[in-house]
Amino acid sequence: MEEDEQQYQKRLQKRIADVMKRTQLEERKKAVIKRLTEPAAYERLMNIKASNPELYGQLVDMMISIIQSNRVAGKITEQQLVSLLERMTARNETTIEFRHK
Repeated sequence: MEEDEQQYQKRLQKRIADVMKRTQLEERKKAVIKRLTEPAAYERLMNIKASNPELYGQLVDMMISIIQSNRVAGKITEQQLVSLLERMTARNETTIEFRHK
C-alpha cells in the first residue's frame, strides 16, 4: 500500500511540474507578444484566445517565428495580425455548377 501511495505522489508531483512548466512558457510567450504588438493587435489576439485557443496557439507560434526571423520591423499592427489570420484561415472556395439539359 505504501508503494502505491509513493508512486501516486510521484506521478502527482510530475503532473504539477508539467503544468507549471506549460504555464511559465505560456506567460513568457504572452509577455513577448504583448511587448511586440500594438495595443489593438494585442486586444484582438486576446479575443481570439478566448474564442479559439487552438487558433491562438498557432497564431502566436507563427508570430514568434516571424519576429525571430526579423521579417517584421517594429511592432505588429492590427492590420498585420488580420493579414496573418486571413492567410491561416484561408480556404479554397468550392463552386457548384448546375447544368440544365
